[in-house]
Amino acid sequence: MLLENKVVVVSGVGPGLGQALARLAAAEGASVVLAARNRDFIENVREDIVSRHGEAIAVPCDVSDPAQCEELARQARDAFGGRIHGLVNSAYYHGEWSFIENADPTDMTRGFDVNCLGALRLTQAFLPLLRNGGAVVNVSTMATVRPYAGDHGMEMGYAVAKGALNTLGKYMAADLGRFGIRVNTCRMGWIHGQPVEQHIQSMVDAGTPREEVVAGITSDIPLKVIPPEEDCARAVLMMLSDYAAVVTGASLDINGGHWIAP
Repeated sequence: MLLENKVVVVSGVGPGLGQALARLAAAEGASVVLAARNRDFIENVREDIVSRHGEAIAVPCDVSDPAQCEELARQARDAFGGRIHGLVNSAYYHGEWSFIENADPTDMTRGFDVNCLGALRLTQAFLPLLRNGGAVVNVSTMATVRPYAGDHGMEMGYAVAKGALNTLGKYMAADLGRFGIRVNTCRMGWIHGQPVEQHIQSMVDAGTPREEVVAGITSDIPLKVIPPEEDCARAVLMMLSDYAAVVTGASLDINGGHWIAP
């Protein structure tokens, strides 16, 4: 199995990619630490993993609070023997859709605090446990390289904060290699899970045929599918595995070819 005998921490375990990452990591043999602000949700995911004979603990954590990040690291250490092999920084705050003229700097500051500094805080808290072979993956977005907008505004605040995370990841990789820690970034595009399915259904409910909604999303995706949630999670977790043992400082685009980096 891809992550057999490894301990993996996943932040931002919510209804989207986060829960898929946690479930798949467990299925691939990892002991999993689930973290998010929603205690009930992560406990439900933990119970599901355990019911399938996996190992997991669920620890509420707000990555904007350094004390909670430190407590997460303490509980992970105590539960699984003091060694962490992988950390996935997928906690996020999306914030408002806006145009330049009505962008709220306060909301954008909140996005930066969670999306970028949250990953920094959590990585700092886990540094002692990641030394000598650990790996970090920062989950980012295609919107950092391909601006996305709709009638209600642009995905600007979220993308700008994740753009900062992209740069932070490069500095993490350059610095933490001396401790034997790899750091990579995964830039996600459309992910066909619960949140996207809700978006599709809302448009169907408004009168647009489902086939038309899906065709609109996939029209400029070369693979002509909305990338399935589990396949996206597999690509992220591969970066934690031994198959990427000498890969650090890289950015992996996971989007079915929707954005192809130069």
